[in-house]
Amino acid sequence: MPAVLDLRDVAVVVDGRKILGPVSWQVTAQQRWVVLGPNGGGKSTLVRVASLNTHPTEGEVEVLGQRLGRVDLRQLRSRIGWAANNLVDQLRLQLTAEEVVRCGLYGALEPWWHSYRPEDTERALLLLQQVGLADSAGDLFGQRTFGTLSSGERQRVLLARTLMADPSIVILDEPNAGLDMAARERLVAALDNLSDDGPPWVLVTHHVEEIPSSATHLLAVKAGQVMASGPVAETLSSALLSELFEVESSLVSRDGRFTATARLR
Repeated sequence: MPAVLDLRDVAVVVDGRKILGPVSWQVTAQQRWVVLGPNGGGKSTLVRVASLNTHPTEGEVEVLGQRLGRVDLRQLRSRIGWAANNLVDQLRLQLTAEEVVRCGLYGALEPWWHSYRPEDTERALLLLQQVGLADSAGDLFGQRTFGTLSSGERQRVLLARTLMADPSIVILDEPNAGLDMAARERLVAALDNLSDDGPPWVLVTHHVEEIPSSATHLLAVKAGQVMASGPVAETLSSALLSELFEVESSLVSRDGRFTATARLR
Protein backbone atom coordinates (compact mmCIF):
# COMPACT_ATOMS: atom_id res chain seq x y z
CA MET A 1 0.00 0.00 0.00
CA PRO A 2 1.16 3.58 -0.59
CA ALA A 3 2.95 5.08 2.41
CA VAL A 4 1.27 7.94 4.27
CA LEU A 5 4.63 8.58 5.90
CA ASP A 6 7.95 7.85 4.23
CA LEU A 7 11.31 8.82 5.74
CA ARG A 8 14.42 7.94 3.76
CA ASP A 9 17.87 8.14 5.37
CA VAL A 10 16.73 11.00 7.60
CA ALA A 11 19.24 12.52 10.02
CA VAL A 12 19.18 15.52 12.36
CA VAL A 13 22.37 17.30 13.42
CA VAL A 14 22.37 19.83 16.27
CA ASP A 15 25.50 21.82 17.20
CA GLY A 16 27.61 19.46 15.13
CA ARG A 17 26.27 16.34 16.84
CA LYS A 18 24.03 13.85 15.08
CA ILE A 19 21.09 13.23 17.42
CA LEU A 20 19.07 11.17 14.96
CA GLY A 21 19.79 8.92 12.06
CA PRO A 22 20.14 7.90 9.50
CA VAL A 23 16.60 6.51 9.82
CA SER A 24 14.35 5.06 7.11
CA TRP A 25 10.72 4.36 8.07
CA GLN A 26 7.39 3.88 6.32
CA VAL A 27 3.84 4.00 7.70
CA THR A 28 0.89 2.88 5.56
CA ALA A 29 -2.79 3.71 5.92
CA GLN A 30 -3.73 0.49 7.74
CA GLN A 31 -0.93 0.63 10.29
CA ARG A 32 -0.78 1.96 13.85
CA TRP A 33 2.77 2.39 15.11
CA VAL A 34 4.35 2.65 18.55
CA VAL A 35 7.76 4.34 18.76
CA LEU A 36 9.45 2.91 21.85
CA GLY A 37 12.75 3.75 23.48
CA PRO A 38 14.55 5.37 26.40
CA ASN A 39 14.54 9.06 27.28
CA GLY A 40 16.87 11.02 25.06
CA GLY A 41 16.93 8.28 22.46
CA GLY A 42 15.63 10.37 19.57
CA LYS A 43 11.93 9.41 19.60
CA SER A 44 10.58 12.96 19.87
CA THR A 45 13.04 14.26 17.28
CA LEU A 46 11.91 11.53 14.90
CA VAL A 47 8.21 12.32 15.19
CA ARG A 48 8.84 16.05 15.02
CA VAL A 49 10.42 15.39 11.63
CA ALA A 50 7.51 13.12 10.68
CA SER A 51 4.98 15.80 11.70
CA LEU A 52 6.89 18.49 9.75
CA ASN A 53 7.73 20.42 12.92
CA THR A 54 11.48 19.86 12.45
CA HIS A 55 13.42 19.89 9.20
CA PRO A 56 15.95 17.07 8.81
CA THR A 57 19.57 17.90 8.19
CA GLU A 58 19.83 15.00 5.75
CA GLY A 59 17.46 12.70 3.91
CA GLU A 60 14.01 12.92 2.36
CA VAL A 61 10.59 13.17 3.99
CA GLU A 62 7.30 12.43 2.26
CA VAL A 63 3.99 12.82 4.06
CA LEU A 64 0.74 11.87 2.34
CA GLY A 65 2.54 11.66 -0.96
CA GLN A 66 4.00 15.18 -0.68
CA ARG A 67 7.74 15.73 -0.39
CA LEU A 68 9.12 18.18 2.15
CA GLY A 69 10.69 21.08 0.27
CA ARG A 70 8.23 20.86 -2.62
CA VAL A 71 4.95 21.60 -0.88
CA ASP A 72 3.14 24.33 1.07
CA LEU A 73 3.81 23.26 4.66
CA ARG A 74 0.77 25.10 6.03
CA GLN A 75 -1.59 23.06 3.89
CA LEU A 76 0.16 19.76 4.50
CA ARG A 77 0.36 20.28 8.27
CA SER A 78 -3.41 20.78 8.35
CA ARG A 79 -3.75 17.11 7.31
CA ILE A 80 -1.61 15.89 10.23
CA GLY A 81 -3.13 15.48 13.66
CA TRP A 82 -0.27 16.40 16.01
CA ALA A 83 -0.16 16.57 19.79
CA ALA A 84 2.78 16.88 22.18
CA ASN A 85 3.01 17.59 25.89
CA ASN A 86 4.23 21.15 25.40
CA LEU A 87 0.95 22.00 23.66
CA VAL A 88 -0.77 21.93 27.06
CA ASP A 89 1.42 24.82 28.20
CA GLN A 90 0.59 26.86 25.10
CA LEU A 91 -3.19 26.71 25.53
CA ARG A 92 -4.97 29.32 27.63
CA LEU A 93 -6.48 27.61 30.66
CA GLN A 94 -9.65 29.72 30.48
CA LEU A 95 -10.65 28.20 27.13
CA THR A 96 -13.41 25.62 27.30
CA ALA A 97 -12.67 22.06 26.27
CA GLU A 98 -14.93 22.56 23.25
CA GLU A 99 -12.97 25.65 22.20
CA VAL A 100 -9.65 23.80 22.49
CA VAL A 101 -10.97 21.05 20.24
CA ARG A 102 -12.64 23.43 17.78
CA CYS A 103 -9.41 25.40 17.36
CA GLY A 104 -7.83 22.20 16.11
CA LEU A 105 -9.67 22.73 12.82
CA TYR A 106 -6.99 25.30 11.94
CA GLY A 107 -4.27 24.26 14.39
CA ALA A 108 -4.95 27.51 16.27
CA LEU A 109 -4.46 28.37 19.94
CA GLU A 110 -7.33 30.88 20.22
CA PRO A 111 -10.90 30.65 18.87
CA TRP A 112 -10.95 34.31 17.78
CA TRP A 113 -8.19 33.73 15.23
CA HIS A 114 -10.70 32.17 12.81
CA SER A 115 -14.41 32.05 12.04
CA TYR A 116 -16.36 28.87 12.77
CA ARG A 117 -19.72 27.43 11.76
CA PRO A 118 -22.30 25.94 14.16
CA GLU A 119 -21.50 22.50 12.73
CA ASP A 120 -17.87 22.98 13.80
CA THR A 121 -19.02 23.30 17.39
CA GLU A 122 -21.20 20.23 16.98
CA ARG A 123 -18.27 18.23 15.65
CA ALA A 124 -16.03 19.34 18.53
CA LEU A 125 -18.63 18.18 21.06
CA LEU A 126 -19.04 14.86 19.23
CA LEU A 127 -15.28 14.27 19.29
CA LEU A 128 -15.19 14.96 23.03
CA GLN A 129 -17.86 12.32 23.45
CA GLN A 130 -15.90 9.87 21.29
CA VAL A 131 -12.83 10.14 23.53
CA GLY A 132 -14.96 9.43 26.58
CA LEU A 133 -15.35 12.90 28.04
CA ALA A 134 -18.85 12.64 29.44
CA ASP A 135 -19.78 12.53 33.12
CA SER A 136 -21.97 9.91 34.81
CA ALA A 137 -25.11 11.79 33.77
CA GLY A 138 -24.00 11.77 30.15
CA ASP A 139 -23.24 15.50 30.03
CA LEU A 140 -20.25 16.49 27.96
CA PHE A 141 -17.22 18.22 29.42
CA GLY A 142 -17.34 20.73 26.58
CA GLN A 143 -18.12 23.82 28.66
CA ARG A 144 -15.64 23.08 31.41
CA THR A 145 -12.52 25.19 31.20
CA PHE A 146 -9.28 23.49 30.20
CA GLY A 147 -7.65 24.57 33.46
CA THR A 148 -10.20 22.65 35.58
CA LEU A 149 -9.56 19.32 33.84
CA SER A 150 -7.24 16.65 35.15
CA SER A 151 -4.05 15.76 33.27
CA GLY A 152 -5.70 12.70 31.78
CA GLU A 153 -8.77 14.66 30.71
CA ARG A 154 -6.58 17.28 29.08
CA GLN A 155 -4.77 14.63 27.07
CA ARG A 156 -8.07 13.24 25.81
CA VAL A 157 -9.14 16.78 24.87
CA LEU A 158 -5.90 17.06 22.87
CA LEU A 159 -6.64 13.73 21.20
CA ALA A 160 -10.06 15.03 20.18
CA ARG A 161 -8.38 18.21 18.96
CA THR A 162 -6.05 16.24 16.68
CA LEU A 163 -9.12 14.70 15.00
CA MET A 164 -10.99 17.96 14.45
CA ALA A 165 -9.58 18.61 10.98
CA ASP A 166 -10.24 14.99 9.90
CA PRO A 167 -6.50 14.29 9.57
CA SER A 168 -4.98 11.65 7.34
CA ILE A 169 -2.49 10.63 10.07
CA VAL A 170 -2.31 11.27 13.83
CA ILE A 171 1.03 11.61 15.66
CA LEU A 172 1.09 11.69 19.48
CA ASP A 173 4.32 12.41 21.36
CA GLU A 174 4.18 10.81 24.83
CA PRO A 175 0.53 11.67 25.60
CA ASN A 176 0.60 9.39 28.67
CA ALA A 177 3.48 11.19 30.38
CA GLY A 178 2.53 12.05 33.95
CA LEU A 179 -0.79 10.20 33.90
CA ASP A 180 -1.88 7.78 36.62
CA MET A 181 -2.98 4.25 35.77
CA ALA A 182 -6.68 5.03 35.35
CA ALA A 183 -6.04 8.08 33.17
CA ARG A 184 -3.57 6.09 31.08
CA GLU A 185 -6.09 3.31 30.49
CA ARG A 186 -8.79 5.78 29.46
CA LEU A 187 -6.45 7.32 26.91
CA VAL A 188 -5.40 3.90 25.63
CA ALA A 189 -9.08 2.98 25.27
CA ALA A 190 -9.72 6.18 23.35
CA LEU A 191 -6.92 5.27 20.94
CA ASP A 192 -8.28 1.76 20.54
CA ASN A 193 -11.70 3.20 19.70
CA LEU A 194 -10.15 5.16 16.84
CA SER A 195 -8.58 2.18 15.20
CA ASP A 196 -11.51 0.57 13.38
CA ASP A 197 -12.21 3.35 10.91
CA GLY A 198 -9.90 6.12 12.06
CA PRO A 199 -6.68 7.41 10.54
CA PRO A 200 -3.34 5.65 11.04
CA TRP A 201 -1.58 6.81 14.16
CA VAL A 202 1.90 6.97 15.66
CA LEU A 203 2.31 6.87 19.45
CA VAL A 204 5.58 7.70 21.20
CA THR A 205 6.22 6.10 24.58
CA HIS A 206 8.93 4.57 26.76
CA HIS A 207 6.57 2.21 28.65
CA VAL A 208 5.24 -1.02 27.13
CA GLU A 209 2.19 -0.79 29.41
CA GLU A 210 1.06 2.19 27.32
CA ILE A 211 0.93 0.23 24.05
CA PRO A 212 -2.72 -0.15 22.96
CA SER A 213 -3.86 -3.60 21.87
CA SER A 214 -4.77 -2.08 18.48
CA ALA A 215 -1.14 -1.14 17.74
CA THR A 216 0.07 -3.06 14.70
CA HIS A 217 3.77 -2.14 14.45
CA LEU A 218 6.71 -1.17 16.64
CA LEU A 219 9.74 1.01 15.96
CA ALA A 220 12.41 0.72 18.66
CA VAL A 221 14.77 3.70 18.84
CA LYS A 222 17.92 4.21 20.90
CA ALA A 223 20.73 6.76 20.58
CA GLY A 224 19.12 8.09 17.42
CA GLN A 225 19.18 4.71 15.68
CA VAL A 226 16.50 2.17 14.83
CA MET A 227 17.16 -0.97 16.88
CA ALA A 228 14.17 -2.97 15.58
CA SER A 229 11.10 -2.49 13.40
CA GLY A 230 8.12 -4.65 12.49
CA PRO A 231 4.80 -6.07 13.72
CA VAL A 232 4.41 -5.63 17.47
CA ALA A 233 3.96 -9.31 18.32
CA GLU A 234 7.03 -10.30 16.30
CA THR A 235 9.30 -7.43 17.32
CA LEU A 236 8.72 -6.70 21.00
CA SER A 237 10.60 -9.08 23.32
CA SER A 238 12.41 -9.25 26.63
CA ALA A 239 15.72 -9.22 24.76
CA LEU A 240 14.80 -6.05 22.87
CA LEU A 241 13.73 -4.28 26.06
CA SER A 242 16.98 -5.31 27.76
CA GLU A 243 18.95 -3.85 24.87
CA LEU A 244 16.91 -0.64 24.68
CA PHE A 245 16.91 0.22 28.38
CA GLU A 246 20.11 -1.56 29.48
CA VAL A 247 18.42 -3.51 32.25
CA GLU A 248 17.54 -7.18 32.54
CA SER A 249 13.92 -7.15 31.36
CA SER A 250 11.10 -9.64 31.44
CA LEU A 251 8.11 -9.08 29.15
CA VAL A 252 4.64 -10.54 29.61
CA SER A 253 1.90 -10.35 26.96
CA ARG A 254 -1.80 -10.88 27.63
CA ASP A 255 -4.77 -10.08 25.40
CA GLY A 256 -2.68 -7.81 23.22
CA ARG A 257 -1.34 -5.74 26.13
CA PHE A 258 2.13 -5.85 27.68
CA THR A 259 3.76 -5.50 31.07
CA ALA A 260 7.46 -5.54 31.86
CA THR A 261 9.66 -5.87 34.90
CA ALA A 262 13.31 -4.94 35.07
CA ARG A 263 16.37 -5.67 37.19
CA LEU A 264 19.42 -3.45 37.14
CA ARG A 265 22.53 -5.07 35.77
